[in-house]
Amino acid sequence: MDEMGPTARATTAGCAKVFIQRDYQDGTRVKFQTKFPPELEDKIERSTFEHLVTTLNSYYCEAEKISGTTYFEGLLACFTAYLVYICMETHYEKCLKRVTRFIQEQNESIWIPRGLLVVDPIERGLRVVSFYKYNCKFS
Repeated sequence: MDEMGPTARATTAGCAKVFIQRDYQDGTRVKFQTKFPPELEDKIERSTFEHLVTTLNSYYCEAEKISGTTYFEGLLACFTAYLVYICMETHYEKCLKRVTRFIQEQNESIWIPRGLLVVDPIERGLRVVSFYKYNCKFS
């Protein structure tokens, strides 16, 4: 079930890694720090980096938002002994797929041409946003 495509995986041998940590100042919701890492100074503009991180933060905020729809999803799941999830995606899963598509688009149009690869935070347990500066091979 690899939806990320050919740009998603990189062998990390020979790759310099940069990690953007979670920001826990507002609690445990998924939010990443927007502080620009000095390791990316020569590779990308600050505004491009900030656009990536703030967009990711907004997608995760939307995923965690409680609404009538998410409340109904929960009720329906309880009434069907969670069998409804066999044939239905949750709001959270839909938002995670949107994040995956966004990162894939950003990698193809901005990051890979500049020698960087952004790894979907879900692959790191939503702990960090990973950047690989590479002389890497993609698989």
